[in-house]
Amino acid sequence: MDKLSLILGLLTTVFSTTSAPTTSTPANNKFGLYIYSVNDYADSAAQLVNSGGGDYGYVLVPYAVYDNDFYKWDGFFRKLNENHLIPIIQLWDLRKTEDTKHAAQFLDSLPWPTTTHYVSVYNEPNDSKFWNNKIDPEGYAHVLDETINTFKTQNPVFFMLNAGFNASARSNSQYLDEEVYLLRMDKEKPGIFKKLDGWASHPYPQPNFSGSIDDTGRDSIRAYEWELDLLKNHFGVENLPVFITETGWAHQEGATVDWSLMTAVDTAPLFKEAFEKVWLPDARVVAVTPFTIKYDAPEDHFNWLDADLKPYPQYEVIKNMTKTAGRPTLSPWYTFLPNVEAMLKQGFAN
Repeated sequence: MDKLSLILGLLTTVFSTTSAPTTSTPANNKFGLYIYSVNDYADSAAQLVNSGGGDYGYVLVPYAVYDNDFYKWDGFFRKLNENHLIPIIQLWDLRKTEDTKHAAQFLDSLPWPTTTHYVSVYNEPNDSKFWNNKIDPEGYAHVLDETINTFKTQNPVFFMLNAGFNASARSNSQYLDEEVYLLRMDKEKPGIFKKLDGWASHPYPQPNFSGSIDDTGRDSIRAYEWELDLLKNHFGVENLPVFITETGWAHQEGATVDWSLMTAVDTAPLFKEAFEKVWLPDARVVAVTPFTIKYDAPEDHFNWLDADLKPYPQYEVIKNMTKTAGRPTLSPWYTFLPNVEAMLKQGFAN
């Protein structure tokens, strides 16, 4: 057998092997950050979440389901591999039903760093501006069900999370109370929450993204506890691992100063306290990816890097915290592909 045939045979064997998704690892680094598919952001995120003895922290990355730019995403995922970052892909902008199958196939083709592939199914659908400008829990229930089925059929290593909800929103013309939303979802698709592998949560410190770390309930950084109670009491769903895919205090600094907010100097220690007192000690929490590394106004009040890519105080504070060296099960892409590429080059050279 020639070298190329041997390599292709090995590739077929390695990548045809699948297993059920799991969060069970010898050690887990809960630190993470919300970023985007730009390579320098991966570098900046890694310097933050894998500092202080840490390794294999998390990044939340939005992905538009019709995006088929393989070279961009392949390069970005290779950057995640190099930086030892575990992606949580957040689906965005569903336009037509066939996009779901495309997204599953496309994401399955990428070189994930770990054997478990985390996917959150869209964003805050109980806010109409994030769901086709309408409140439609019945429609979202169907989308969630179809997306879980499609991704699991494509590859059982996909670990499926709900869309993080706006837990603090009360019903009005723009929002629907999350509890009402979940009840209507389950009525439309009974048992829908039992199909989830984990729970995505957006526990922001309210009011005005400026609340105390000691607050509890749906308007606090512990909002996921309120959500877990809803799942248990209404739907009999227990023991879902929690992924905090958005959270954080807003700061005054940005393109325009918002004097209603605290300064970045004042918000920075709150992040440290939140990790130390709330999220790290809670065994239910797998990952925490605060919003956001850098975004345009008016969301720039959540930024961890300023307009010149210089760190805000919370970046430095979290960077200096002691972390755990995560030990996830690595994907065959990570452990095998570099050697295959070297063998291919040698084979073609000979």
